[in-house]
Amino acid sequence: QVQLVESGGGLVQAGGSLRLSCATSGRAISTYGMGWFRQAPGQEREFVAALDWSGHFTSYADSVKGRFTIARDNAKNTVYLQMNSLKPEDTAVYYCALAQGPGSYFSTNRYDYWGQGTQVTVSS
Repeated sequence: QVQLVESGGGLVQAGGSLRLSCATSGRAISTYGMGWFRQAPGQEREFVAALDWSGHFTSYADSVKGRFTIARDNAKNTVYLQMNSLKPEDTAVYYCALAQGPGSYFSTNRYDYWGQGTQVTVSS
């Protein structure tokens, strides 16, 4: 059974940083694409960042480009999202996801497994 568990969320002031972790079990992430999404209250889940199985391809939403970095540690079976220069509009529940098959990294439909989410709150 595949499980993804996010951690590292919390309350931070604007301009601060957080690093989210997504620990995965039941699959070796080294051969799968991984993504981060977020969902604010009353809004749809939106794409934040993704990287392919090799780690060479990365993609970011325009709203986080230059501030967020996605990375993976295959030995630890963990994906990270480093978030710097946080803004109040980054406040949301952040989810990591694993993609087994082909498709667009930007679409939630691409992903087969999801974590339970971790809350990130940025105060102004």
